[in-house]
This record gives sequence, structure tokens and C-alpha cells, in this order.
Amino acid sequence: MKNIALALTLIVIPFLFGGYPAVAQENHTHHTGSGAHSTGTNPLIEEMVTLDGVFRNVVSAVVLGQGAQVHKALESMHGTMEKTHEGVHAGTVTLPKNSERMTEFVKMDKQFHEKLEALAHAGQHNDQKEMLSLTKQLLDRCVQCHQLFRK
Repeated sequence: MKNIALALTLIVIPFLFGGYPAVAQENHTHHTGSGAHSTGTNPLIEEMVTLDGVFRNVVSAVVLGQGAQVHKALESMHGTMEKTHEGVHAGTVTLPKNSERMTEFVKMDKQFHEKLEALAHAGQHNDQKEMLSLTKQLLDRCVQCHQLFRK
């Protein structure tokens, strides 16, 4: 059963994150006075690009039972939530779908980052069962958020 779950996770990752940076501008918008788009100034897109790489490393490390690698991969996520929330406050982060539900998005993002912290903790303790469970929960949350807020 565990091997099936891991295999499914490996199959799902490319569909969730594969090509995200390439399509980020058409699916997430950044508004300035000139209407310009830039992945370098939208903290949400920057967070998603970082998360893409992190999850690729996390899934491999979970499959191989390398808790230290899981923990190390998650280190690059530190500060990304805060930058995104600052962007929400400043108006540089917008949602392409259900934009009126920004408060819900922020709440979901905070809960997501709490799960990332729990995964880092499980990685520190090389708890394979917990790492697998949390990785699956996080991927489910990715899908949920994208269904709600991404076109």
C-alpha cells in the first residue's frame, strides 16, 4: 500500500507542478500601474516556483527514506509565506479566480505552511510514515488551492 501511495505521488507531482513557472504569468497576475507582468515581483509566483523545486526534492527524499534531505529541501521555503502575505497586503498578489476570497487564501496558505513545518520536523526525526502522510496531505492541499484560485 505504501509503495502504491508513493508511486501515485510521483505521478501526480509533474501534473501539479510541471510547467508551473512557464504558465505562471497566464494563471496568476501581478498588477502595477502600467499593467506589466513579472514573475520577479509577484511573491506568490516566486513562492510557487520555489515550492515546485522543493516538492521534487521532498518526494524523492521521502521515497528514499532520507529525512535529513526532506528537512534540507524545506529550508528554502522559510520566509516565502511572509513575503506572499506582504504582497497580499501591498496588492502585488492577486488571484486569477475567486479573488474576493483572498482572506480564505491567506488562511489556507498559513495552514499549508504549518504542514510544511510538521514535515520538516518529521524529516528531522526521519519518521518515514509521517513524512509520507504529510507529503500526501500537502499535495492534496495544492490541488485544493489550485482548484479554488487558479484558472
